[in-house]
Parts: sequence; structure tokens; C-alpha cells
Amino acid sequence: MRKLLNTLYVTTEDSYLFCENETIAVKIGGEVKVRLPAHTIETVVCFGNTTVSTPLIAFCGERGIGLIFLSKYGRFYGRVNGPVSGNVLLRKRQYEASEDREFVVPFIKGLISCKLINSRNMLLRSSREHPDRKAAEDLKSAATQLGKMGEQLLMADCPDTIRGIEGVAASIYFSRFDKMLKTKYDELRFDVRSRHPPQNPVNAVLSFLYVLLASDIQSALETVGLDPAVGFLHAIRPGRPSLALDLMEELRAPFCDRLALALFNRGQLTPEDFEYNTGVCTISGKARRLIISSYQTRKKETIIHPFLKEEIEIGLIPHVQAKLLARVLRGDLDRYPPFVWR
Repeated sequence: MRKLLNTLYVTTEDSYLFCENETIAVKIGGEVKVRLPAHTIETVVCFGNTTVSTPLIAFCGERGIGLIFLSKYGRFYGRVNGPVSGNVLLRKRQYEASEDREFVVPFIKGLISCKLINSRNMLLRSSREHPDRKAAEDLKSAATQLGKMGEQLLMADCPDTIRGIEGVAASIYFSRFDKMLKTKYDELRFDVRSRHPPQNPVNAVLSFLYVLLASDIQSALETVGLDPAVGFLHAIRPGRPSLALDLMEELRAPFCDRLALALFNRGQLTPEDFEYNTGVCTISGKARRLIISSYQTRKKETIIHPFLKEEIEIGLIPHVQAKLLARVLRGDLDRYPPFVWR
């Protein structure tokens, strides 16, 4: 089983990254603050105004360490990777499969079915824990609706129909998201999902966590030799990691949404952790560090993989799912097993 390596998140403005004797070092204000052995690092994620030395770029490229650049608010700028890994025949099969309706329909149907199950389980779990009976019943009602959407999905036979079912299901799920929040602050309520840009704290945290998860999945896909840009559910567009977005669907609710709710419900995030500028809600530096730390801690927790029946760290799930997809494309597995969170 693959070992879970670390992701180095650099959030301090004006940091300078360089390599030194097989380590990755971070200098702030002329002083070296961190030195980490390169063999323990899988990805370096740089937020805001961060400078990376050219030798470090070459160093990371040679060792397969990903360099990702985001704005200080988490908007994706770009990534630097070394030579493409994996068998070219695997990517060729991936490209062929993306045009093969007989492959695409069952694959995306399985993904969305899994997403509905995981979202439904989130609603049911919240209904059991909710102190207000009326709210609990509403959450159960939404879960029932998602169950019926799953039945409709079984009859769907084209990608557009499946995408339509997913859109309706997402609307049902997020219409009850506020009832899963137990914060005492009115400023931290959830109204509607707003993505680009996020207009309130909950949306800002969800979007930030989705960026972190997308980065992990994209790295996993590249590691096994798949092309993150060529997906099956999300349309192919220049600069869009469509396949990474595909595999995110099965993990959004149990991984990111659940963590976001925990941070708000435990009172770890308060209104003071957010700023507003021309209608855009942004996360303070302190809160971003808290979210990243919680995300990293979550990745180290273990779970029994439903298909492999083995205990693995949560952070390895993207790598396992990427490998399973590669096995399907090679013909070693009959179908892709999405990750249903138990």
C-alpha cells in the first residue's frame, strides 16, 4: 500500500522557497523557518505572493513533487509538474473511453449514485443529531428525495440526463445545508451555494476545501499516469481538471462538507475569521491555517475501504480511486467502484 506523504502548505506572504541538501526550505523575512526532507513531501501548495527558486522547480520536477500556486484566497493559478508519468497506452485508452458512450454512461451513473448515497447519509446523520424535531424531519424528507433521485438515475441512459439528475439532487441537498449548521452566529448561516465568488463564510470554506481536495485528486491521477484534464462527467475545457472534478463528486460531502460543518458547529470558526470586499467573502490567514491543519489531520484518520476491505488513511483514498480507475481502463476490473462512505 502506498505511504501517505505530506503536503506542504505555504500560507505566509512573501515566503521564499528553495532546495538545500535534499530538503525543501522556506525563508521568511530573510530567516529560514522550515526545512523538510524532500522524500517526505508529495506536493507543495503556495498561497498568495510566494517566490520559488528555479533550482527548486527543477528539483521538484525530477522527484515528482507537485508545485501548486493559488491566490491567498484559494483561487487556482497553476501547477508545475515534472515529466508525464505512466504508460502512454493507459492515457490513450482514457481518451478513447471518453468518446465511448458504453463506458461513459455506466461510469458517471456510478459516480452520481455514490454522490447521492453519501449526501443522503450526511442528511440522515444530521437529522439523528438535530435537537429540533421539525428540522430533523425536513432533513429526513430531503434524504428521501435523494433516494428517489437515485431510483430515477437507474433509468437514465444518457450523460445529459444523468447530469440533470445530479443538478436537481445538489439543489435539494444544499437547500437543507443550513439546517445542518448549529452555529449561534447569524452571520454564519447558509442561504444558497455561491461559488465564484463565495458570498458568505460557509461558501468560502466549502470552496476552499474543494480546492484542497481537487489538488489531491489531480496529484493522484498524475501519479498513476492518467490525464486529469480528460473526464467523463465534466465537460472538457482548456485548463479544467475534468477527471479530478469527476472523482471529487464521490468525496465532496463526506470529506469536505462534513469537515466544514464540524469547524462551524464546534465554534472553531467565528464571524471574525472572515472579511468582505465588494460582496466577496474571504477567509482570514489565521482561519485558513486552521482549515488546512484540520484537513491534514482528517487525512491521517483511517477507514475501511469498501472495495478493498482494507484499513487505509483517508488521505490515500484519492490514490486508491485513481488506481482503481486505471485498472478499469486497462481491463483488469469490469467496472469502477466509487467510494461509498459508510
